[in-house]
Amino acid sequence: MRRFASFDGVEIAYDVIGEGDPVVLHHGFASDSRTNWVRPGVAAAIVADGRQVVLVDARGHGESGKPHDPAAYANGAMADDVRSLLDLLGLEWVDFVGYSMGAFVAMRLAAVEPRLHSVVLGGAGLGQMRRWRPEQSREIAAALETSDPATIESPMARAFRKFADATGADRLALAAVQRAGRPVPGPEDLGRIAVPALVVNGVSDTLAGPPEALAGLIPGARSESVPGDHLSAVVQSEFRQAIVTFLDSL
Repeated sequence: MRRFASFDGVEIAYDVIGEGDPVVLHHGFASDSRTNWVRPGVAAAIVADGRQVVLVDARGHGESGKPHDPAAYANGAMADDVRSLLDLLGLEWVDFVGYSMGAFVAMRLAAVEPRLHSVVLGGAGLGQMRRWRPEQSREIAAALETSDPATIESPMARAFRKFADATGADRLALAAVQRAGRPVPGPEDLGRIAVPALVVNGVSDTLAGPPEALAGLIPGARSESVPGDHLSAVVQSEFRQAIVTFLDSL
């Protein structure tokens, strides 16, 4: 992957594949572009449909810089990294696909960034918004920081630690992401999204919940359910087909 220095000097890894209208893909927490988009065939499906894919590894993830200071992730830094990348590539407009954490980056951008032409919000829903509390992030951070996973009591924190270990992630960087906190968008924020939007979740995704609940808060948004849960939905053919069909409809 290529790298550039973002707005605050953190190195961000990205890649550009194919030709045509640009589609930015932003992965979920503890994942990276290869795990979330390349291996499941999502990037290839979009390129085969005649579009250009822009992959980005979020700060703290993949091949990007991994600060261990929570301040490096505060105040929408990941969204600002996307803005910096659009500036670097000279892109005047893009379609944006985000999964889980990446979907929350998409929500933040869609309300304020005029270069977003549409958004796909995968693995995101009211379940995450309603259940999130600052202490939950602290639990996940502590689970990522501990040297003994057997001491982790919270099932959710244990699941995040297991996934981080499976992907070989920098656990201290991920803990810093959690300690930075995450502003959860409210109905008024979602109501400001004025671009075409699709919410697509796995039918067994108990973390995000049903896609229509979130879509109902975004003007004109569509929703679709596909097989799988929060981790497995991205590998389903129905997931990538939902994205391609939505992009073709624009």
